[in-house]
Amino acid sequence: MVKQTKSQHIIPTGEPFFWPGGPTGCLLIHGFICTPRALRPVGEFLHQQGHTVLGIRLPGHATNIEDLMHTRYQDWLASAEDGWYLLQEHTDRVFVVGFSMGGSLSLLLASKFPVAGIITLACLYDLPSKLAKSLGPLIVPLSKVWSKRKKEKGGWVIPEREKDYLAYNYNPVRQAWELILLLKQLRAAVPHIHTPTLIIHSKDDDYVRPYQAEMLYEQLGSEDKELIWIEGSGHIITRDGDPSQLLKPIAAFIERISTSGMR
Repeated sequence: MVKQTKSQHIIPTGEPFFWPGGPTGCLLIHGFICTPRALRPVGEFLHQQGHTVLGIRLPGHATNIEDLMHTRYQDWLASAEDGWYLLQEHTDRVFVVGFSMGGSLSLLLASKFPVAGIITLACLYDLPSKLAKSLGPLIVPLSKVWSKRKKEKGGWVIPEREKDYLAYNYNPVRQAWELILLLKQLRAAVPHIHTPTLIIHSKDDDYVRPYQAEMLYEQLGSEDKELIWIEGSGHIITRDGDPSQLLKPIAAFIERISTSGMR
């Protein structure tokens, strides 16, 4: 994990990215407390495939944790919506690719906007913390005396990969309530989402555990949906393990949906 400084500037290598390409746009949305860098390997691959790629930076991320403490889930969702508006101006179709909480935002985005397809990677569908769920709205006053908690280490199948991963070292306590609100809205929307969806999840994910992918698949309203399991990777499946396990099905999904849309 990278040590944070009290700066309003974006942490080096945590910047958003935009790579123009062909008529298919790919909107990449990173997860909670991490940065666009988490999805750069996926973005580079998709750009090599000839697609136009935008990796957004969610508000409060990749600067310092105090910035994140002042954001709300509506801010994160609005940022994803801005990304969709930008991409749809330059492309014929937009796919959303979301990692962890970014997967949650991708699904909510698809419930409001005409996206071509959804790809979730280790999607957050249920809050992992039982304590946070039991506290509920009490989290907000609690956060005034306990503003952040140390992020747990571990969870990497290939530990040396963590050295190249960029994220905050702490979780802001107040934002656990925002995650609760976000996921409540997500679960209400999912049965009404009919967009083609590819769900990729690691069987070895010890943070967003596999049952969450199963819940998402079962409750998703789309008839065109697929759940792919990978192995040998922790929660950070975009950086841990063998990347070909997710890159190949992502490419095949985008090609299938894009081709069927042109018929």
